[in-house]
Amino acid sequence: MTPQSTFLIFAPIAKGRVEELRALLATMTLRPGLADPQNALVPFGRFDRLHVARLLVVEVDTWRDIQTAYGTPAEQFPAHLAFLGDIDGDRESFLAQLVELAGEGLRRIFSLCEGFRAEDDLLGWMRSKNVEEAANYVNTRGRTVLQVHEEDRLRRALAAELPAIVARIGEADGPRLHRELVAFVADEQRSGRLALTPEAPTPLGRRISGAADLIGVPLVLLMLSPVTVLAFPFLLLRLRQLERSDPEVLPRPDDTRLAWIAEFEDHDVTNPFSAAGDLKPGLFRRSATAFFLFLLGWSARHVFGRGYLTRVQSIHFARWVFFDKRRRVLFFSNYDGSLESYMDDFINKVAWGLNLVFSNGVGYPSTRFLLKGGAEQEAKFKRYLRNRHQATDVWYKAYPGLAAFDLAENTRVRRGLEKRPVGARALRHWLAGIRR
Repeated sequence: MTPQSTFLIFAPIAKGRVEELRALLATMTLRPGLADPQNALVPFGRFDRLHVARLLVVEVDTWRDIQTAYGTPAEQFPAHLAFLGDIDGDRESFLAQLVELAGEGLRRIFSLCEGFRAEDDLLGWMRSKNVEEAANYVNTRGRTVLQVHEEDRLRRALAAELPAIVARIGEADGPRLHRELVAFVADEQRSGRLALTPEAPTPLGRRISGAADLIGVPLVLLMLSPVTVLAFPFLLLRLRQLERSDPEVLPRPDDTRLAWIAEFEDHDVTNPFSAAGDLKPGLFRRSATAFFLFLLGWSARHVFGRGYLTRVQSIHFARWVFFDKRRRVLFFSNYDGSLESYMDDFINKVAWGLNLVFSNGVGYPSTRFLLKGGAEQEAKFKRYLRNRHQATDVWYKAYPGLAAFDLAENTRVRRGLEKRPVGARALRHWLAGIRR
């Protein structure tokens, strides 16, 4: 299995140059927010390991909520540039490839950031500005960009050939249909018209570290359980005190701003979502956020890496990142459908999961012992989220038009080709996947 990695270059924008940077980023797009894969600055289409990427100006204005909620002065956070992506393989070699193929364009972009000089080592500067995620979710770990494209071509070729085979031998004989399709694909592979690259073995180091992580984290939690049991009543009491006293701050989102953000969305079956906000003051809330994101990251690595995040199946990639000395959190995701359906999916299926992390943000709808309330209050939760929504200036996806469902079905078609589905019903289901 090929491991996936991430990168996030996060740098303050030079004073007074935000609009200049936005104008430069706009030259990278076909429509507002939608990247031109062959744009002159960062030609995303030349990077065969890159699943999704985005560049955006992060302007956090929720710091005012701290003043409103707690009556204490809050430090304004300067506008930052975020450049992030999800890739196959390791980050180091990909950053080196970025410098090789898009060095001049990146220098033009980063020249509008504080502290970047023309003579700087570009690779070294990007390394120094890279921010590690607190938690990262991949829909299907090990599924590469190459695999996605090959399986999509396979399914399309089978769909084009199937009617001719059915016309020749009929629909009733499922096993024979399967044999005919297998023979067709073998011919296509011999002629070079189709390729199905075998899955690469997982690197030994990654297997060892993965096994250690899988076993080690539960083991440490088990060892700490006596202390946790003793501390739990006091932590629960403190949590409930904070839940009763922390105010909701849910101003009506600015309609003009929402309309402007909407211009950057709905250009594909998949959309990007970018958000940033402040954590509630105090060690308890920051520690709770760090702990729950740690558990979420572990679960995403070992439990939720096969097509679903709890019961939500529409997310391709998602990431949670601390910044500004862990006083604030960035959230990025790539999801299928509209933002409204995305929010509804989470509210209806995993509101408690949203509460565990997002309830530690300033102004969040009130919760009861974290699990109840919060995101269950639909109108309040949507208002909270929209107030933290950031416009994604440039967004790239390596396989436009393909939803997470399509990727899963294409893999199922390939596996059914390699090993015939057992039973007439399973064969019909497999053929339906080809025809869709």
